[in-house]
Amino acid sequence: MAGQVRALVAAKWLTEAIKNKQLGPTLRILDSSWYLPKLNRNVREEFNQRHIPGASFFDIDDCCDKTSTFDHTLPSETEFAEYVGNLGISNDTHVVVYDTSDFGGFAAPRVWWMFRLFGHESVSVLNGGMKNWLNEGHPVSSEYSKPERAEFRATINKSWVKTYEDVLENLTTKQFQVVDARVNGRFRGLEPEPRENTEPGHIPGTINMPFPNFMDSSGLEKDPAELAQMFKEAGVDLQRPFWVTCGSGVTACHIALAAHLCGHPGVCLYDGSWSEWFARAAPEHVISEGKGKQA
Repeated sequence: MAGQVRALVAAKWLTEAIKNKQLGPTLRILDSSWYLPKLNRNVREEFNQRHIPGASFFDIDDCCDKTSTFDHTLPSETEFAEYVGNLGISNDTHVVVYDTSDFGGFAAPRVWWMFRLFGHESVSVLNGGMKNWLNEGHPVSSEYSKPERAEFRATINKSWVKTYEDVLENLTTKQFQVVDARVNGRFRGLEPEPRENTEPGHIPGTINMPFPNFMDSSGLEKDPAELAQMFKEAGVDLQRPFWVTCGSGVTACHIALAAHLCGHPGVCLYDGSWSEWFARAAPEHVISEGKGKQA
């Protein structure tokens, strides 16, 4: 197992590693870009045209449970191990993930969280993503060389993954705080959801912390003191366990990353998130200032 690494690495550090030819079995870069279908962005084509030198592409819609009716549901241990092994990643590899979002980060924290879920702690998010990488003038490439396959052993921490039933039970027990990363309009039920047949709103009792707020205008993550203040102002007690949710389990991981940077690792994810909740919940469990869910 690779040693402890920082949750965030700087563009300057990564470009030096590339210059010093450190990429290989012990250091891999992953472009984990993913966008909502309505944006009509072809992330694989974008990767082929431009990526950080030496990077491979990680597709959350490919590394998933393909039997699920919901988007990019978490894969099994075997599926994850096979997928990342094909990207040249072993248990001794330091993995750096980024994406090309205009925010500076969108899907990368989800992949960071997935590696940790499957027992791999030697994983970092590139602070600021491609946005900051380009702003700082670092090189990009269209060349790709498939890494040599590696052996990866995955061990899932099942306690980190929460189900619809877990969240439903928590409505009664109120044992855990639940924090939603969607933008405020979707959370309140005033702005449309990006998926068909899904109205906006939120799970009863959840706290809203929109994911873009964790980054500054350049796409860099805010410092831990600022992040801790954000949690405090939102009413989230970092000393108590909490779960995160969003539209489909992607941007929720921004909250998990922020908590980790504040010294509180191990935040749990409701993987089905709002997509599953709206589909399965009773109308009274869909809180909305808009249409809500009809009986």
